[in-house]
Order: sequence, then C-alpha cells, then structure tokens
Amino acid sequence: MIDRLKTRLAGLRMDTTPLRASRDFRLLFLAGTVFYFGAMVSYVAIPYQIYTLTGSNFAVGAIGLVELAPIIVFGLYGGALADHVDRRRLLIWTGLAQAVFTAVLAVNAFVGEPQVWVIFVVSALLTSCSAMQRPSREALLPRTVSHDQLTAANALASLGMQIGVLAGPAVGGLLVAYVGIGWCFLIDIGGLLVASTLFVLMRSYPHREETTPPSLAGIKQGIDYAFGRRDLLGTYFVDIAAMLFAMPVVLFPALAEEVFGQPQFLGLLYSAEVIGALVATALSGWTSRFHHHGRAIVVAAMAYGGFIALAGLMPNIWLVALALAFAGAADMISGIFRSTVWSQTIPESMRGRLAGIEMLSYSLGPLGGQVRAGVTADLWSVRGAVVSGGAACIAGVGLTATWLRDFWSYDSQTDQYAVAERAVREAAGES
Repeated sequence: MIDRLKTRLAGLRMDTTPLRASRDFRLLFLAGTVFYFGAMVSYVAIPYQIYTLTGSNFAVGAIGLVELAPIIVFGLYGGALADHVDRRRLLIWTGLAQAVFTAVLAVNAFVGEPQVWVIFVVSALLTSCSAMQRPSREALLPRTVSHDQLTAANALASLGMQIGVLAGPAVGGLLVAYVGIGWCFLIDIGGLLVASTLFVLMRSYPHREETTPPSLAGIKQGIDYAFGRRDLLGTYFVDIAAMLFAMPVVLFPALAEEVFGQPQFLGLLYSAEVIGALVATALSGWTSRFHHHGRAIVVAAMAYGGFIALAGLMPNIWLVALALAFAGAADMISGIFRSTVWSQTIPESMRGRLAGIEMLSYSLGPLGGQVRAGVTADLWSVRGAVVSGGAACIAGVGLTATWLRDFWSYDSQTDQYAVAERAVREAAGES
C-alpha cells in the first residue's frame, strides 16, 4: 500500500521532460521567466510613481485605459506578423525596443521632476511592443517540443511566469522603498536584455508553408477560423467568464482595509492565488496523462468561481487567502489545458494570429472585471461583489459548456484537429 501511494505521489510530480529534451525550450523558458520578473518589477513601480506624482487613484487607473487600444491593435497585428516573419527575430527586436522604452522611464524617474505624461506615453509604447511580441512567443513554443510534450511544456511555461509574477512585485516593493523607483526600471531593462540574448541563442524555425504579409484580410481570416471552431470558442468564453465575473484583485485593498481592518495583510491577498498556482503547477504531472481537456477546463474554471465565492464569505483574512490559493490552483489547471488545446490543434500557418486573439481573451476580461467588481462593490458591498462574481463565473462557465458541446467533449486523442496536427508534425519530423 505504501509503495502504491508513493507511485501515485510520484505521478503528481511536475513533468520536466521538455526542459531536459529541448535546448530551445530551455532558452524559451528562461527568457520568459526573466522577462516576467522584470516586467512585474516595473508593474509595481509605474502605478506607485503615478500616485506619488498626482495623488489621484483615477490617474493610476487611467494607465489601463491608455493600454487598451495598443493591446487590441498590436495584439491582432502582432499575431498576423508572427505568421509571416521569422518569429525569433520578432522576439529579439520587440524585446530590445521594450528595453529602450523602459530606459526612457528610468531617465524620467532619475531626473529632478519626473513628468507624468512621459509615463503614460511610454506605457502605451511598451504595451504595443509587448502585444506584438507575445503571439510570436506563444506560437514558437509548440515548435520547440514534441506533440506529446505540449501539456508539460505549457505547465513549465506557466511555472516560469508564476515565478516572475511572485518574485517581481516583492523585489519591486523593496526597491521602491529603499533605493528608488528608477532602479526598478533598471532591473527591468536588465531582464529584457537577458531575455533578448536568450532568444538570439535559439535556432530559427522557418514557416512550413508559404506566408502572406499581415493585412486586415489575414486578421479577419484568423478571426473567422477561431469563431468557426466551437472547441476554441469554448476556451475563450470560459476564460472571459472567469476573468470578467470572478477576478477580485481590484477589491483586495477594500477587503484588507474596510472588511477586515488589517491593511498589513494586503500583500498576502495578492500573493495567495499565485502561491496556489505554483503548487498546482508543481503537482501537474497528471495533466500529461489526462486527455479529456474540455471537461478539465470546465470543471477547473467552475471550481475557480466556487473558491472565489467562498473567499467572499470567509470570516477572517487567513481563510480568505486560503480560498484564494485554491482558486489560483484551479485557474492554473484550467489555463494549462486551455494552452494545450491551442498548442495541439491550431495549424502552424494560423498560430500567430490565433495567439493574438487568445491574448485579447485573457487581457480584456480582467479590464472589464475590474469595472464590474468596483461598480458592484460601490452599489452593494465588497463581500457581495466577490461572492456574486464567483457565482456568476460558475453560471457563465456552465452555460458555455452546455451551449458548446463540442468543447465539453474535446478529447486530445480523438479530436480531428489534434489528430491532424499530430500527423503534420510527424511528417515534418517534429513528433
């Protein structure tokens, strides 16, 4: 019995095969980890600097408004560009461009009187570069590993992101408190340069088929393809439902200050979901053996909504953090399987454009979710906003699964798109 238990526990251990088997995946993994770490250091610095310069919460929130249009325009354009140019080169040049723009923020921070308008303009430019870069990074990942390793590769890529998301704000907070805002941007610049160097070390991955330059017609073709596949639609709508209804981050200050009167634990609320996601990723070995991805996404997303609702009912802040940790774990499982569906089924010729559309689905949801949560909290209560958001998430995901039966029944071993892509990769020697 003990041996059987040890075997089952070993089966939960994260599958690190892609890191051992693929040099280019290792480089991509390290580049992503360093990139997210630096970006999250700046993520702390920018709103803090705006608030200290203006004293306005609206000005801090306005950063999201100036970033909205670049996400939409350059996310779609970057996806179309990724389906035409050398994706590795696009990663390099957009990374270097971000380093240059971040250097402007650093100079602005070190001068005697930093200018607020500079922060807003450069933030829009940085978002444009990042939105152009991300589709190439996500479209390139499947080329670096075999088809059967895609689930493990997506889990590892998520782990790298989580390390950056968890460590970056902590380091950024220390730098802001003890050495100044400008040093946050210098750390970010260093991370961007390291990531760009790692991209340089990767080999090129030429497109398998003839490509066409990016155009509105090409972008429309990608959108038509995405909406023509009910399984992909399911992944988008589940993600939007979770982020639009249940994402509670904007309410954390009110929870800590108004509901529990313990503002010193605000950082705990911000970290709880990330810690839960890290634990889920570390125990994600089973995901490579589970092939009913649609059901896994639905169940995990509904569990996310359930734990968020539970967090809103908890009597003390420690139990809130525990519920948020479970929510983060559930969201990560849903995310791993969503990424795997995308990686295993989308043709090489469409992967960049679809990555751009995916980016919109998980970028716009949180922006709308902040508005929903804030308005609900003001009109009702903070707890009511959290609980109702979780319940709405469960309902939204359930309706999506009922409406899109092809999505619910998705099986990676029998799905026609997954089978076709596996055959293409085998023919290209990428199995």
